[in-house]
Amino acid sequence: MKKHYSILLFILFISLDAFAHTETIGINNTVVKSGIGLGSVLAVVTSWDRNKSILLAIIHGVFSWLYVIYFALTQK
Repeated sequence: MKKHYSILLFILFISLDAFAHTETIGINNTVVKSGIGLGSVLAVVTSWDRNKSILLAIIHGVFSWLYVIYFALTQK
């Protein structure tokens, strides 16, 4: 179980860089313009592996990191 927590913490620390930003006058920094993120991909893959349902995979992809964290905590 400790392995899952360490992997989850590692992923969260890596993703902090994507959400961290500083505001400076006259400069607009955009991290992600369009497309799907790593959280969505992980959520869809883990959902498909567990449920084999396209509808659930799409729903879990929308919730992305929330489902990834849920999956990590409830995995047997």
